[in-house]
Amino acid sequence: MKLLSIAVPSYNSQDYLERCIDSLLIGDDDVEILIVNDGSTDRTAEIADAYEAKYPGIVRAIHKENGGHGSAVNAGIEHAKGLYFKVVDSDDWVKESAYREILDTLRKLAGGEQVLDMLISNYVYEKQGVKRKKVVAFRNAFPENTMFTWDEVRHLRKSQNILMHSVIYRTKLLKDCGLKLPEHTFYVDNIFVFEPLPYVRNMYYLDVNFYRYYIGRDDQSVNEKVMISRIDQQLMVNKLMVDYYVSTKIPNEKTAKYMLKYLDTITTVSSIMLILADTEEALKKKDELWNYIKEKDKRTFLKMRLGILGGTMNLPGKGGRKMSEGLYRLARKFVQFN
Repeated sequence: MKLLSIAVPSYNSQDYLERCIDSLLIGDDDVEILIVNDGSTDRTAEIADAYEAKYPGIVRAIHKENGGHGSAVNAGIEHAKGLYFKVVDSDDWVKESAYREILDTLRKLAGGEQVLDMLISNYVYEKQGVKRKKVVAFRNAFPENTMFTWDEVRHLRKSQNILMHSVIYRTKLLKDCGLKLPEHTFYVDNIFVFEPLPYVRNMYYLDVNFYRYYIGRDDQSVNEKVMISRIDQQLMVNKLMVDYYVSTKIPNEKTAKYMLKYLDTITTVSSIMLILADTEEALKKKDELWNYIKEKDKRTFLKMRLGILGGTMNLPGKGGRKMSEGLYRLARKFVQFN
């Protein structure tokens, strides 16, 4: 069995796929790299096949009809043979020294008395045109270099979210919890890091800047204008997360608290994009989203509405919306998240 399966969802990725795969190859025989060609129309399929031919037993090319990012991740999980599972998007890459440390740690923990469910590491916003890169680390919140549970997690700040970039899951956990991401939908990476959490018992944190998250392209899904144009997909994901949170029995209070924090963040993103759209239809959709949460579970609604983020996104009138937009711009400049 391989130690680590790395799925690389790839759609028309010919311009940056090689940089991504080259950064992953140092895992050698401990790693399988699953290049999931999601119905590309450029040279992506050709590049994937060339890597598979050159690195047999390490690289596998999986070709499928276009189904979107979630569909490609689903295919990666389905084909994964590794003990652990990681997603690396085709325009991103990893840092070699951190990668080696992560593999050493996984080797050490594999087969131990305690079963590792999730390994967490830092990620770096590699934003175009920005010299000083924003690093999201968790050293204030997680014990370092030891197995720990949710009960030992300390305070996670609003800017500290466990994103797809920061996690490596146990493959069997993902399969056992029945994770299935929606197809033909953007922003499903939020579901990927949300739904498995109630099943996570044992975690491990490495304070290394492993994942390099490339942002700043005009056509990227997290680009502000692109997000506004795809707001219905963001809202669908948001509502699916609400449904899951209110209908799932979450066994640990701290797990539930973090999941509510993350849901609050996603709902804030949805709200601010609707405010930025600045149309009557968009503002109606914002009200509908918050009413949806209220109808699903009033207690969850009140916690979010009275919280810092939810309260900020629901300031009354045009002046309130302007203030919300100003706070978003400030946060965007500080965090550099799109």
